[in-house]
Amino acid sequence: MPSTEPAARELQDRAALWSTGEIPATDVVTAACDALVASLDSPALRILAACTRAEADYDVPDLLPPALDELGLTFHPAASIAGQEAAARALAARMLAGELTPRELAFRIHHRFGHEFALVEQLANLDDEYHILEYGDRTPAQVDADVTAEALLLAQHPRLATEPTDAPT
Repeated sequence: MPSTEPAARELQDRAALWSTGEIPATDVVTAACDALVASLDSPALRILAACTRAEADYDVPDLLPPALDELGLTFHPAASIAGQEAAARALAARMLAGELTPRELAFRIHHRFGHEFALVEQLANLDDEYHILEYGDRTPAQVDADVTAEALLLAQHPRLATEPTDAPT
């Protein structure tokens, strides 16, 4: 029997990405379905997985937190530091999995967090570098390599243990 850990991680990542507006609610429902197929199971997860595309935008906000809780996963509000970290890690994981290019990752991180979030500030700086390539001596491949290295560091960065849910951004 295959491990359920990858499906749990994917559900957690999609929850973080949805919470920050990076993906639509239907992607969370798809992750819930994939989690059920991977042998994760709970009553709230089944209800979440049963949402139709038309219901997802309305129902995911209420169904996702209890589904994650029943599975021992954490739902981080978008405005929390832990939520921002989770979303940044999920974006880095998508790039490392080949779902985003390094330039797309740097752009999305820069767009989402600007230069104000220390954990991903170097990625925002690298997005700026993409815009000045024609004036410097670096190549796109060199900046891509730096973004990939930052994504690897981000994926390996220790997670926050606990945090109050009303933490400022």
